Amino acid sequence: MALNHIGEEILACLRQVEEQRQARLSDPGLGRYVEAVKAYQHGRFAESYADLLAHARFGDAARFFLEDLYGPGDFSLRDQQFARVVPALVRLFPRDIVETVLSLGRLHALSEALDTAMAHSLRAHGVSSQGGEPSGRLYGLCWRAVAGPADRERQISLMLGVGRALDNYTRNPLLRHTLRLMRAPAQAAGLAALQTFLERGFDTFRAMKGAEEFLRTIAERERTLAAALFAGADGPDLPLSP
Repeated sequence: MALNHIGEEILACLRQVEEQRQARLSDPGLGRYVEAVKAYQHGRFAESYADLLAHARFGDAARFFLEDLYGPGDFSLRDQQFARVVPALVRLFPRDIVETVLSLGRLHALSEALDTAMAHSLRAHGVSSQGGEPSGRLYGLCWRAVAGPADRERQISLMLGVGRALDNYTRNPLLRHTLRLMRAPAQAAGLAALQTFLERGFDTFRAMKGAEEFLRTIAERERTLAAALFAGADGPDLPLSP
């Protein structure tokens, strides 16, 4: 794929994310349900990977996944930077990094669309702070209602792909040196949030000294959970109310 086409797709992903964000702003109730979905999923990840989060070798990488790839945080600033300066991004950063940003954009767009769909489904089930059915049962019902196995597999694959790319970067000392040299140009171009994300990811994965076991564990657990939910299982019973 030519670099200009990569830039166009990154922009398309960002537009999709912004459409989801605007839909929630225009419907505050929907926004609250999305926040509930994100908080539940954040808690679920923390529960599923409590051992990795507490692990001396894998803890920082698990926190990077929890907060930067799976977290409920507001990434609007990073998205706005991307949208303003995609041409500069494509021009300034090495192609490998640009392609990783594209994977991140695809993951972001897909996850936001699925989270909005989950929020609509939760609202349709009448979920409220007064409770009702157990949260894990409702999460499983909504999971099966809004997406199929292919959508969830793509979400998992994109998340793992970003992790593998960061791991590959650690084997390229020149790329780390290039990232350091990019700090001032990135700041001047309005890409400081992206620069910080890339450097944090690179340093986290480098400190792990090999991410194969870490990524394999995440792949196995996420795919096992997805298969169980599609087979009719409940999710973990964690807070799930707007």
